[in-house]
Order: sequence, then C-alpha cells, then structure tokens
Amino acid sequence: MTSPAPPGAPPASPRVVGPDAAGESTRTVVVAFAANLLVAVAKSFAAVVTGSASMVAEAVHSWADTGNEVFLLVADRRARRPADRAHPLGSGREAYVWSMFAAIGLFAVGAGVSITHGIQELVDPQPADSFAVAYAVLALAFVLEGVSFLRAVRQVRAEARAAEHEVLQHVLVTSDPTLRAVFAEDAAALAGLLVAFGGVLAHQLTGSPVPDAVGSIVVGVVLAVVSVVLIDRNRRFLVGEGARPETRAAVLRGLLALPDVDRVTYLRLEYVGPRSLYLVASVDLVGDEVESSVARRLDELERRVAQVPAIAGAVFTVSTPEEPALRP
Repeated sequence: MTSPAPPGAPPASPRVVGPDAAGESTRTVVVAFAANLLVAVAKSFAAVVTGSASMVAEAVHSWADTGNEVFLLVADRRARRPADRAHPLGSGREAYVWSMFAAIGLFAVGAGVSITHGIQELVDPQPADSFAVAYAVLALAFVLEGVSFLRAVRQVRAEARAAEHEVLQHVLVTSDPTLRAVFAEDAAALAGLLVAFGGVLAHQLTGSPVPDAVGSIVVGVVLAVVSVVLIDRNRRFLVGEGARPETRAAVLRGLLALPDVDRVTYLRLEYVGPRSLYLVASVDLVGDEVESSVARRLDELERRVAQVPAIAGAVFTVSTPEEPALRP
C-alpha cells in the first residue's frame, strides 16, 4: 500500500506481493517435484551400480526432496481454502504447518540418513566401481536440478523486485514458505551434487572410500543446515510474524491516502498466510459525527480495505484525541 488511491477506492499494495504469485509458486513446486523424482530414480540406480556412499546420500537426498514437494503441494492447496465461519481469516497458516513437516522430513530423512550412512562407510568401508555411471547420473541430476532452481530463481527475482528486496533477502523474509523451500532445497541439491562429484572422483583417484564417505557426511550437514533454517522460518510465521518495516510504512501511507482517514495512531500487521495480512488500526476519521455514524463509517472502512487482495481482514477503532499520529 504505497500510492494514493482514488476517492472511495481501496489503497494498492505493491510491497506485499499479491496472490497472483500463488499460481507461480504452484508451478515452481510442480517443476521441482518432477525434477526431483527423475533425479531420485537415476541416483538410486547409480547408487546400486556403483556402491558409492556419496551416491547413496544423494539418492536419499533426492527422495527426501521428492516427498517434501508433496508436502509443499498439500500446503499450497490447503492454504488456498476460502474463509468460512470456523476460519474467518482463511486457512493460510496451513501452508506453514505442511511446510514445517517438509522441513522436518528433510532433516530426519535427508540429513539423518546421509550422515549415518557416511559414518557407517567410515567404520566399514565398501568398494565402489562403475564410476562412469556415477558421473553420468550426477551430470543429468545437475541439469534437472538446475532447471528447477532457475525456475525458483526467476520467481524470487520477480517478487524481490516488486518488494524492493535483494534476492537472498527475499528468500528469507517472504511469507511464501513453498517458494523458500524450493529455492533452498534446489540450492542445497546443486551444492550436494558438487560435493558428491568430489567424493566419487577422490574415491576413484585414491582407491580409498574415505573421501566418498566424508562426502556423504558433508551432504547430510548441508541438508541439516538448510532444514534448520526452514524450520525456524516456518515457526516464526506460525507464532505470528509481523510485517517488515517497509511493508508497514507502505500500508500506513495507503491508509492515510483514504479520504475518510485523517490520522492513524495505531497499526498492527500480522501474516496469517502467504501474502496475506491481518490489519488492526486506530484511526481518526475526518469530521466529528455522532457515534452511530462513526460505527457505520468504520464498518465501511473495514470492508473497503479488506478488498485489497493482500489483506485477509481488517479491524478499525477510533483514536482518542491525545494519541500521537503515526508517520510512514
């Protein structure tokens, strides 16, 4: 909500990336699911043929990512449910619940199995062969994961530009957990592929399985770090993440642009789902009318502001004369 609105119209909200980006997120997750499924099958084949610990870790990683995309698709679908009597602000927070399941799964399955298998290989090393198969599968996986990652990068860049954020900053602060998860998982997958390539190559050159086992452990550590970050971000939105200062300032400017609003003395914005804010504000209305008229004007103001796609609901109260006005 930044630019002044015409009289009687709700303010715009360019800094809050609108719900039209939700369809882009769905397509991004579908692309990631297809890529991860193909990669998981190929890596599993290579892991069986070569016996490489790094390839086993990569196969587990890709199967974990594939399962996570299912959780993310469920998150996207359930978060889109319209508001009803039981859920007057919609079901947007479902996205954070299911994305949390995906992040925990990445930690338990992806990181846990990779680290455990790497340690087992160090204790009881197994020979590996058919390294050409491993290299071919790693190259194919890099291409497929790269396609998925570029898709996520394009969406992040577009949203970051609209919100006036840096790309990595937007990944961390976006209210869309599915986009953050796909971006982070694909980035971790590409890093893991490079680690796996190094482990397999060192195994082939030295004849020692130790580098391969260490590669498996490193892949697991990378997945653990990514999953902890994702868990923390989902936790913050589940308990009630407030809007960032620039979003708050933009919303305040939009409210002050409304013809009925003279001052805003209190403003609270909380995310209730991806790209969905709940607004509570105290305002000083233009004029000095009787209580019944003020109540109707406040009700009309709430309805008008709730027409903004990024606002799930709004509650307005009347400011007292001694309250200081907020400034954007």
